[in-house]
Amino acid sequence: MSAVATVVPQTAATGSRLSWLRERGMGASILVAALSSAFGVVLVETTAYIAAVLQADPFIGDSETLAFVVALLSVLLTAVAMYVAAIVTANTFSTIIAGRTRQIALLRLIGATARSQRSEVGRQGLIVGVIGALIGALVGVAVAVAGVQIGERIIANTPDDFTVAQPFIALPVAGVALTTWIAAWAGSRRVLSVTPLQAIAGSVERTHEEVSVRAGRHVGAWILLITGVALLAAGVVIGLVTPLGVVVAFFGGILSFTGLALGSVLFMPPVLRLVGRLFGTSATARLAAQNALRYPERSSRMAIGVVMGVTLVTMFAVALESSKRLMTSQMTGDIPDDFFAPYDAFASIMMVLVAISAVIAAVGLVNLLTIGVVQRRRELGLLRSIGLSSAQVRRMVLLEATHITVAATVTGLVLGVAYGWIAAQSLLGSVPTLPEFTPAGLIAPAVPWIPVAVIVVATAILTLVAAATPTRLATRVAPVEALAAD
Repeated sequence: MSAVATVVPQTAATGSRLSWLRERGMGASILVAALSSAFGVVLVETTAYIAAVLQADPFIGDSETLAFVVALLSVLLTAVAMYVAAIVTANTFSTIIAGRTRQIALLRLIGATARSQRSEVGRQGLIVGVIGALIGALVGVAVAVAGVQIGERIIANTPDDFTVAQPFIALPVAGVALTTWIAAWAGSRRVLSVTPLQAIAGSVERTHEEVSVRAGRHVGAWILLITGVALLAAGVVIGLVTPLGVVVAFFGGILSFTGLALGSVLFMPPVLRLVGRLFGTSATARLAAQNALRYPERSSRMAIGVVMGVTLVTMFAVALESSKRLMTSQMTGDIPDDFFAPYDAFASIMMVLVAISAVIAAVGLVNLLTIGVVQRRRELGLLRSIGLSSAQVRRMVLLEATHITVAATVTGLVLGVAYGWIAAQSLLGSVPTLPEFTPAGLIAPAVPWIPVAVIVVATAILTLVAAATPTRLATRVAPVEALAAD
């Protein structure tokens, strides 16, 4: 019986224990792990190289403050990338499990246990994480080698004994593999609720009604959200006395956003419903809006990755712009044009680094949209059979993607402005200001409109890119073939 419990349908069909890696969605999960691992390795190598350059400098070689700040940023950004990758991976595996409902139920019917099936999914997550982490490590080291070669040409005091064989690169590699495994385990919790009777049904997501009656499972999300908001408020208050308030606010941001991510099935549908009214009253527009609301788990999983990416980029942009605005208010007379050049350069580098996390989230959206269309072949075939043309089906899928990305972008912008202001406030609220060197107190949030416009344009492009493959798949299968039994 244990042998049955550890065999997935794909493995039984092909005789290969790793054939499940060809399942749609696994490749993108490996890509997400690889991006996270490469990002972490590059940050570790960059931190070590900057520290070596500073030590080689004849003027500031004895100062370790800047190196410590760079190392701290490296740790925080790596943690953020791993956090985003974990949520994207968990959502991907949740969607894959929804598509395997019938297959898992068949195995349950012949004696497999739910826990053994979940253990199998966890094993798959570990393998995906290890493969992605190792690929990312190789790519990250290669990028670091190229970066060192470039640094030797443009930096005056370069260290002669620097090597890219840094022992600490093992930390992000191991961390990515571990978080992918944990994320797969978390995303596979639905396996425990699959019953043998579902073997006669198709692969479906929970409906809005089914989600609504399971309010108890969202208690943890509410606890995290309320605790996080309390810590954010405490960070603002503490920030009026000491810059250490930003540390409290940081943990508040992590907890509150985790609560929003876990409870996205409760928080995203109202936004989706509001955005759905903007798409008109045509048949395809109504179908697209209703599809997003009928299965809130699927829609929320697709949206939350984009929400994370937009929130991160907006948060850093608002925090940096608010800091810059406070500095400007303290200066008298004409400000030289190049005064903020180093600050702007640092801000640009930070934005590029944060944008990597947004790319990871974008990969998750493309992946989930594609998996969703594949799992809805029967539904799309039914629409074709009752008269919808290929063009209408394509338009419906495109509108669904647009619906989700618009709702996610609006949510991310609002959250990003709020988190960005809290970060700036908790860090700068106690900074002495002119003319009497009193604490800055409450500062107004500054929204940089150019980055916001870039975010909006980028998400529009993301919508088109993300919908390209799903819309092509949606019309590739003939109605009769799509309606056939699995």
